[in-house]
Amino acid sequence: MHARVDEEITFRKLETLIAFMETGNLARAAERLEVSTVSVHRALHSLEVGVRCALFRHEGRNLHPTEAAHALAEVAREVLHSMSAGIRSTREVAGYSADRIRIGSLYSLTIRTVPAVLVHMKVREPSLETELVLGSNADLLQKIRDGAVDAALMAVPEGAADIVSEPLFEDDIYFAAPAGSRYAALDRVDLSACCDENFVSLKEGFATYNGFVEAFRVANFTPNVVMKTGDIFSLMNLVSGGIGCTLLPGRVRDVFSQKVQLIPLAPRYLMRQTLGLSFLRTRERDPNLLALLAVCRSAKAELA
Repeated sequence: MHARVDEEITFRKLETLIAFMETGNLARAAERLEVSTVSVHRALHSLEVGVRCALFRHEGRNLHPTEAAHALAEVAREVLHSMSAGIRSTREVAGYSADRIRIGSLYSLTIRTVPAVLVHMKVREPSLETELVLGSNADLLQKIRDGAVDAALMAVPEGAADIVSEPLFEDDIYFAAPAGSRYAALDRVDLSACCDENFVSLKEGFATYNGFVEAFRVANFTPNVVMKTGDIFSLMNLVSGGIGCTLLPGRVRDVFSQKVQLIPLAPRYLMRQTLGLSFLRTRERDPNLLALLAVCRSAKAELA
């Protein structure tokens, strides 16, 4: 059984000892640690009490380290290094990583929102490695809960008590048709007049899919969906190719602006998505997530 370490010996006091040994005097050690010289002196004296032997010789107002102080400082460096590595490993197991952050995103947010966030994160935390994971809203929510991503840029989930969300912007849903279609001259599209139209859609789990289903519930008919796809850019290609019409969020307007036209829906079909940053409530003190949250808040004007 190991001998018990005296309660006077703490990590903070060992850091003080190392600072004193490396700087050579109380004043410079205090400056490095951003404390008073009195605090440094007390910490060093407390270590002597804890190890029960003299660590310094007093010559006037000066302290001179003994061989015992050098021995303790060498051990202190090993102990602090091991504890730092242990804390880092523990955080990584818990998904609380100091040198890497995994950000989930909807495909549609890679047009503008994701690049803006990544650029600002690189400026704020240049040493932080960033991994991007794409998926549907349902996928991303599950990945947050499983620890597969640290946070996600997504449609704010409803009724998720375990999730913290920071709303960033809102986006309306539009009727999407090939450029030059018979809908091109309309100011508004009434879905109830489109019952003979072919449609394409995203698969279940995407935020826009949920809006698609709700809109046609209001229109009181089941659309003829001829094809479903797993990402919004493929969906837009299907529309531009004349396979069918669909509903799309305004944020993708500029992607195929020469091939796909977004037209407002009639007022009774109006739907609005709230997009934001979401992460587990249990991780709201994670410094990486706090940095990401600060970036998103400061860059809101660039994200929509």
